[in-house]
Amino acid sequence: MMQFSVVLPAKDEADNIDSLLNEIHQALQGKAHEIIVVDDGSSDGTGDVVKRTAETLACPVQLITHQQACGQSTALYTAVQHARGDWIVVLDADGQNDPADIPNLYERVQTIDAKHLCVIGHRQKRKDTPWKRFQSRIANRFRAFVLRDETPDTGCGLKILPRHTYLQLPYFHHMHRFIPALVRRMGGSVQSVAVNHRPRTQGVSKYNAWNRFWAGLLDIMGVLWLIHRSRQPKVANLERLNDEDSR
Repeated sequence: MMQFSVVLPAKDEADNIDSLLNEIHQALQGKAHEIIVVDDGSSDGTGDVVKRTAETLACPVQLITHQQACGQSTALYTAVQHARGDWIVVLDADGQNDPADIPNLYERVQTIDAKHLCVIGHRQKRKDTPWKRFQSRIANRFRAFVLRDETPDTGCGLKILPRHTYLQLPYFHHMHRFIPALVRRMGGSVQSVAVNHRPRTQGVSKYNAWNRFWAGLLDIMGVLWLIHRSRQPKVANLERLNDEDSR
């Protein structure tokens, strides 16, 4: 049985993906795992690098290729739909998330007694530019104030949650930024774990302040609407009457 499915949305990450796949495999040695890379419309041969690297890895690798770029949330949703593991581990493909932190997140998972849950990284000593850190600080404070998701760093790409939980989240463009709030909306438990953060050594970020602001503002309002419209019933009693299986 597959325990972990590590999912990577990748767009033009040919220079990063080889070493990242090897690090993931090393971090999960001894555990049944697969790696799923969604090539989201890359033009730099990212998929070819994944194929070459997969030949040297002693674990299953799935390469899913979108005909055109659909965005990070869609790439992740595609990956999870094809995943076979009980646990979904999400990482960014730019190499800034450290796969060595995955066991720490899973260790925290094992302390949580809940049907739905998410453990997300909290990046320490971020290796981004001062301008990018400033943007994230403002965005995190505003999001936390509005959504009350009790997550200090929802922008961290490293997180783990059950596959059945992920598939029950409402899907929309940019939903990956609000996974903690959406899990809490389902009555789930969300916890943060301090993780390492590394500088980007290759490639360029796919986001800027302009597209983050407008998309983020609209999405926060949408998530707030979903939260206020959700209901979590508590079943007082369940009786199966005239049910053959109960006899």
